[in-house]
Amino acid sequence: MTFGDGICTVLQCSVLLRVRLLRGCCLRLSCGLRLLSVLVAVVVGSAYPLVAHAQSDSSATTDVNQEDESGDSQVAERVEAERQDAFNPYVITAHKHNFLLPLSYTSNVNRPSIEVQDIPEGLDYRPYEVNFQISLKAQVNQRKLLFTGDALFFGFTLESWWQLYNSPLSSPFRETNYQPEFFYLTPLLWGPYGGTTALAVGVEHQSNGQLQNLSRSWNRVYAELIYGRGSFVASLRPWYRLVEDEKDDPSDAEGDDNPDILDFYGNAQLTLGWKSQTLELSSLIRGNYSTGKGAIDTTITFPMFGKFRGMIQYFNGYGDSLIDYNRFQHRLGVGIALTNLF
Repeated sequence: MTFGDGICTVLQCSVLLRVRLLRGCCLRLSCGLRLLSVLVAVVVGSAYPLVAHAQSDSSATTDVNQEDESGDSQVAERVEAERQDAFNPYVITAHKHNFLLPLSYTSNVNRPSIEVQDIPEGLDYRPYEVNFQISLKAQVNQRKLLFTGDALFFGFTLESWWQLYNSPLSSPFRETNYQPEFFYLTPLLWGPYGGTTALAVGVEHQSNGQLQNLSRSWNRVYAELIYGRGSFVASLRPWYRLVEDEKDDPSDAEGDDNPDILDFYGNAQLTLGWKSQTLELSSLIRGNYSTGKGAIDTTITFPMFGKFRGMIQYFNGYGDSLIDYNRFQHRLGVGIALTNLF
């Protein structure tokens, strides 16, 4: 081997050694990159559920805070529940309050009304009786009429004053009032103080179904603004009486039975309600500013058994019933609430 061949051999060995070293470095680099990618994947994969969980918690906290701030309106909850069963043939929807008061004491009962009937002398109405009310409604439309969530209803309310404990007088129904109505209800976008609002517009007839001298009836149109926030409910309802012709004689079947009813019954009413986990409280105030007459009706209900609630009701003023629309009365009743106040 010559000197030149020896140099070539050394150079070849050096090149091969460098190539092998380079391959080793590339292999280590490749392994390092693969390991790094695995670590990144593990870290990102482990962190993502934590981020998602944190976002979920944050969203839930926001929802809870919003719910705490505004609260679910009792009115909105009732409307939604009624909408779900509106066309269920096995469900009857309550309209106004349904109740039975087996013990009801009324002052200043309209005794002159008994004088026009053929009643034996010495018999009279008694101040204690049974008072009950049945109020139902049915939705007419299945699709929206003007706005989303609106509805047209037919409602019917019957309230009776029954002299159950007056056996000498054959326990008659002293008075029964009938109130059919049509009304349109729509939610409003206006929601002051985080509450919800709705508007109702209706026309109703109210009468006691009696003969001429005992007949009392009137027709009115009304608009009602309803507000609810959490456990608080309020409504304001003014009305306009539809004018009737005057009677030529009190015994006439046609004509106005009670032309001065607005003087005593009033031309608007304000209702305030509040509900806790156990109690329901409602107060209705109506009146006529020009005459200073009207009434206040306060009701409280409390748990009793099953779906039934105990109920205490106090009325003070004019118009507890149509036959007594122009008589000032106190009435205190105790019994059972068949449905919620609102």
